[in-house]
Amino acid sequence: MRMASPSLPELHAFVTAARLGSFHKAADMLCVTPGAVSRAVARLENDLACVLFKRHARGCSLTELGQQYLAAVAPALDALESAAMQTQQALLSSELKLSVTPTLASHWLIRRLPDFQQRHPQVRLLFSPYRAGDLPLLAAQGATLCGGDGQWPTGLEAVYVVGRQIVPVCRPEALQGPQAIQKPQDLLHRPLLFHALHPHTWRHWFETLGCWPDPGVENKALTPAASFDQVSQLLEAAVSGMGVALVQRCLVDDYLASGKLVVAWPQLVENERGYYFCYPEVLRRAPAVVALRQWLLTQGAASTL
Repeated sequence: MRMASPSLPELHAFVTAARLGSFHKAADMLCVTPGAVSRAVARLENDLACVLFKRHARGCSLTELGQQYLAAVAPALDALESAAMQTQQALLSSELKLSVTPTLASHWLIRRLPDFQQRHPQVRLLFSPYRAGDLPLLAAQGATLCGGDGQWPTGLEAVYVVGRQIVPVCRPEALQGPQAIQKPQDLLHRPLLFHALHPHTWRHWFETLGCWPDPGVENKALTPAASFDQVSQLLEAAVSGMGVALVQRCLVDDYLASGKLVVAWPQLVENERGYYFCYPEVLRRAPAVVALRQWLLTQGAASTL
């Protein structure tokens, strides 16, 4: 289908000449020849089948139809120019709006940020509130660190950072004494703490290690001793002795370092979900995005055991 709208060079020539009242002044503004402006306006008038300018020795003035057309197209052309300038500024900006899922911020990111600030003092991160389900909106305003399986809306670019590895954690006492955990099957006989939003993770862990289904367990369903919708609650429940929690390995550094928790079975299992750095494709080469992306990938690799 043939497009009815004119080309941008023709619109620029028309709007600039209309505002300056001169083809010569418009040519200087657009860095082209007066003849190029005149030809662009002539093509526009031919396409629209009307006369937009009254030409005279000292310049030009709009006809009544020209005034109506200017009022209609000038705001749209200004909006296009503004959008282009904003995108260019974003690509050069050393500031980046960033939203982070609270779990990753509290248990992994914040303690590492001083290293980023030391390495990239020119980059200023402006943190925005995180709301689950608002990924396109959040990323359109800057970038976001969020959990998921890597399937994101069109127009966003995402790189995996950390979080696919999962481990069971419990109090140190669970690895001591005659009833100590000695193999992964032993966890089938322990109280299991579930994440309410991901109730199938425990079964995935057992199946990956080849110990499910277990003929020694009459009830083939994995029943949670308790369920929580936040990782911090899962970890505190494990510290209190309520059972064994299955969590992403990157989120338990503090608990393991303090001795509050230990890894119940050391073999790492990969989960399909992880944390991703997401941003609009147009910001792919923005200095702040490039710096943060490379730093996050380095930190994520260092967190993988």
